[in-house]
Amino acid sequence: MSILPERVELKTPEQIEIMRRSGHLLHRVHEMLERSIRPGTTTAELDRLAHEMILDEGATPNFLGYQGYPATLCISVNEVVVHGIPDDRALQDGDIVSIDGGLIIDGWHSDAARTHIVGSPRSVADEGLVRITREALWAGIAALATAQRVGEVGAAIEDYVEEEAGQSLSHLEGFGGHGIGTAMHQAPDVMNYRTRSRGPRVRPGMCLAIEPMLMQGQGNWELESDDWTVRATAGGRAAHWEHSVAVTDDGLLVLTAGDGGAAELALRGLAGAPDPLAGPAA
Repeated sequence: MSILPERVELKTPEQIEIMRRSGHLLHRVHEMLERSIRPGTTTAELDRLAHEMILDEGATPNFLGYQGYPATLCISVNEVVVHGIPDDRALQDGDIVSIDGGLIIDGWHSDAARTHIVGSPRSVADEGLVRITREALWAGIAALATAQRVGEVGAAIEDYVEEEAGQSLSHLEGFGGHGIGTAMHQAPDVMNYRTRSRGPRVRPGMCLAIEPMLMQGQGNWELESDDWTVRATAGGRAAHWEHSVAVTDDGLLVLTAGDGGAAELALRGLAGAPDPLAGPAA
């Protein structure tokens, strides 16, 4: 492992392999949660299921206790954009539920988020929100494959959202992705839109968490009194998708995707890096 002048941690191939193990377990946790979401389930129950699975697999939740955060997952429902704290609220048909979580294996972190619609969608707009947020994530990941600077990721996300949604969706400004590795949050910042900073140069060994967060309508929001929950205040709902991604000499490895990102990258004309979990035949 080395450190760039911008204090960006560069990982060795061996360290990326451990991060892939961490990310793959997190993928499995998300798959389990997706199967568990149904009307009547509480967000606290989903948090308990994730906590038990992470511990049973010999890993450690990295959200729990982070700056005092009280749960294993952030679960954000409907107009809550990010950092919703699990509680006894029962999910209802048509709710939009964003689940963000992470874990540690052998000192190396993973972080990923997915958004789900409980039961039947309430509207075409809700389906579009979830789809566009997910596709914006992959637009950002695809941009990283050829980017010279980290800021190109945010530019690609912004362009995709504007092309697909015009002014009907807004970014959660002031929030974005980040580097990840020996800590959950590291340099550099990975914003979801253009900023004045182009960011550091993209280098093999970089590991980034890319995570677009979109709201229906205007992007107004407020921080609730718990100092965690971020809620949209313009009447719209929100979605959040995230993957942890490694830049390698052989291409991108999406650490928190089941197949390392191979299928989604192929749809965009890109060949991903060999997945160390796939064995010699990969």
